[in-house]
Amino acid sequence: MFKALNQSIKVLKANPVRTVLTTLGIVIGIATVILVLSAGAGFRGFIDAQIASWGSNTLFVETRVPPTTKNLNSNSAQGADASRAGSTIAITSFKIKDLENIKRLQNVENAYGMAVGLGVASYRGNEKSVIYYGASVERFDIDKHELRSGRFYTKEEELSAGQVVILGSSLADNLFVQDDPINKFIRIGNLNFQVIGVYKPQGAAGGPSADDSLYMPLRTAQKKMLGIDYITVGVVQIKNTDLGDSTAEEIKQTMRQSHNITDPNKDDFTVTTQAQVLDTFNTIFNGITVLLICIASISLVVGGVGIMNIMYVVVTERTSEIGLKKALGAKNKDILIEFLVESVIVTIIGGILGILLGAFGGWIISLIATASGLDWVFVVPLYSILLGVGVSATIGIGFGVLPARSASRLDPVEAMRYE
Repeated sequence: MFKALNQSIKVLKANPVRTVLTTLGIVIGIATVILVLSAGAGFRGFIDAQIASWGSNTLFVETRVPPTTKNLNSNSAQGADASRAGSTIAITSFKIKDLENIKRLQNVENAYGMAVGLGVASYRGNEKSVIYYGASVERFDIDKHELRSGRFYTKEEELSAGQVVILGSSLADNLFVQDDPINKFIRIGNLNFQVIGVYKPQGAAGGPSADDSLYMPLRTAQKKMLGIDYITVGVVQIKNTDLGDSTAEEIKQTMRQSHNITDPNKDDFTVTTQAQVLDTFNTIFNGITVLLICIASISLVVGGVGIMNIMYVVVTERTSEIGLKKALGAKNKDILIEFLVESVIVTIIGGILGILLGAFGGWIISLIATASGLDWVFVVPLYSILLGVGVSATIGIGFGVLPARSASRLDPVEAMRYE
């Protein structure tokens, strides 16, 4: 085995260009797999941090369109289309009184409601399309996001539908540039609002960034901006997170009683725990990761085929050498091992370089994400390295066997006569 290893190294050194071209496909394939898994791990950590920023002790109550009997009993494409069409219907039954009822539950600490709208915010010629959130003051006790400057709005300002806003950090910078936004007025739609606070950067967990949004008292959003008396989202803070699932069931029962719903299939709301949010995200993310790995694996297979083709070429080039070795007493097993070791060495080199290149790419992505203000941690998961090494070894053995076998079976007399 040592003699075969030494001979293989000499052959690879004698043909550096061919060796580089042979390993290139493996390097690219494994680097892609490592890069995908490293970036995915960083993104997963970022999302987990964003979800955790809400607190593990929060539940979400949101409105939804109750599925019709046809949607429930049909698996047809028409039923799916009807469900999507129904999603444009506004549900107006979720009111502040529902949250007051929820607050009375034993394991509920606090709760607040939100209404959401779209508008254009402007200041001295600077305009920005924004999502604005109307939220009750309990939000400040539950979410605990910190201000960069200014203050939160008060209960009195909420009850009186005061025209005050708190800006996301990016929105404040875009509208005011170098000016201090505190106590200045911006225009949203047809109304003027006083800026009383600016949030510290919060980052984005998908969708519109909180840093590009603004926040106002709930009643201001309802009465002066949207002309509604309902809310679309309720955030509930619970005391004991171990009782999260049972508390969610209690909230459902409370909502059904308030909305006169007897059939759970006709709920016009959903109640989601943090664990369910994470499970949903992980399911989606795992599916995307598998898809990306499958795509990256195509290049690994292409690299393996490249190794096989090159090894066949090597067999052809060294036919006379193989015949001479066999004439001098080399057995089929010796020739097989020599060529197999050669292909394995190529894949090991490609695997190591691929892991290093993929890790470097993941590090570059983490630097870019961090520079963009995202809470991103660089990590190369152990399973990604094991996968890279395993795939590298499998390709080296799998795609090297056929050429090695072909070389070992050459007739020595015919091989020595080969030109």
